[in-house]
Amino acid sequence: MLPCLNKQLFGIECLGCGIQRATALLFKGEFIAAFKMYPAIYSLLLLAVFLIFSLFYKIQHANRYKIVLIAINVIIIVVSYVLKMNKYL
Repeated sequence: MLPCLNKQLFGIECLGCGIQRATALLFKGEFIAAFKMYPAIYSLLLLAVFLIFSLFYKIQHANRYKIVLIAINVIIIVVSYVLKMNKYL
């Protein structure tokens, strides 16, 4: 796994810490462990599938869906990061 530069320099995890491990767990079939490692893994996967799908097919109101999916992901990432940091305090 690639080390987190933010964690190495400042000793604090970044918003993306855990996504590599969660992806590896996902490929191993450990779905609950992947979610516990990085709660936004499934919403990010949904966003990626939607973005790839929208490249090949015309989807009505695609920009609205993209904005909603991105907003959901940002909220999940920020909330899980705050909860994780509060656990370490």
